[in-house]
Amino acid sequence: MRTLEWIPDENVLELIDQRLLPAELVKIRLSSCEQVAEAIRDMAVRGAPAIGVAAAFGMALAACRSEEDSFDGFMKHMRYAADVLVHARPTAVNLAWAVERILEGLNHPGVTRENAFDKVLETAQRMANEDVEVNQRMAKIGAELIPEQATVIHHCNTGALATVDWGTALGVIRMAHEQGKRVHVLVDETRPGLQGARLTAWELSHYGIPYEIITDNAAGYFLQKGMVDVVLFGADRVAANGDLANKIGTYMLALAARENRVPAYAVVPSSTFDLSLSDGTAIPIEERPADEVLQLTWKGRRVAPEEARARNPAFDITPHDLIKAFVTELGLITPPFDEHIPKILQSSAALRRA
Repeated sequence: MRTLEWIPDENVLELIDQRLLPAELVKIRLSSCEQVAEAIRDMAVRGAPAIGVAAAFGMALAACRSEEDSFDGFMKHMRYAADVLVHARPTAVNLAWAVERILEGLNHPGVTRENAFDKVLETAQRMANEDVEVNQRMAKIGAELIPEQATVIHHCNTGALATVDWGTALGVIRMAHEQGKRVHVLVDETRPGLQGARLTAWELSHYGIPYEIITDNAAGYFLQKGMVDVVLFGADRVAANGDLANKIGTYMLALAARENRVPAYAVVPSSTFDLSLSDGTAIPIEERPADEVLQLTWKGRRVAPEEARARNPAFDITPHDLIKAFVTELGLITPPFDEHIPKILQSSAALRRA
């Protein structure tokens, strides 16, 4: 089951509303780029790859509903849609990457006002299918890093729900399990949105993979006790030197992993790398509403005082020297990252152009 897909009979985007999991599995249908942007902003759809493809389909919705007769007018409308979508969330580079890919496709010779919607939808569908293929390639590469019997700490949610299907870091775990390896997962709750406890645990239950939920601040305990073999997480943006932005708490987890000599791997598609940024200090960090922290309840009662204030950065920056390697569809990328990341990505881009 795909996290999101185009419904051709109605020309709408259907996606799983991740805000309701695990209690309810509900799909919602979106009919405008503004609705897609709102779904991204409110985290009905989340995860960098899923956000990117959702934005591509958001562009298809804009193309489908455009009332502009001229191609120039149509392109003005599409640039408006692109602006709406790109500003939905600032950190994940896949969002801007997907929208730019759609706009570039409209600049090709042979694209007219009459066939523009078909071209946009075709590109969006291709991106969705590519996402699944890329994830499965990464899963096979990453599964080789998992011992035959292993305990893995996993942060946030990087499974099928964070992508079109299969997943990135959680996809590696899923592949290792399907290969017959005995994998046990310690699932970080991932506060304040609890993507680990709500979404990753839900996926692991469906796959039949053994797991236990732990609080984020318990990860260091298990690492220090020698009870963890591998740490896995994804990323929303990776700078040219290997610094990465990922769900808040990744930095502390990677620090504890290095201190206890446990390898930490980031599983990311090549679309998540941003070579325009030399290091992680330039990555924009989204700060989400304080209510996500303050509305936490315990035994049915609000935890924080009514007058309390809170800070809620959604991501943190993990320096490249805490990462053992990047697992990508192009293969493993190992240090020195500032040399290997640009070389591998630029070589791949040149091959695609050829």
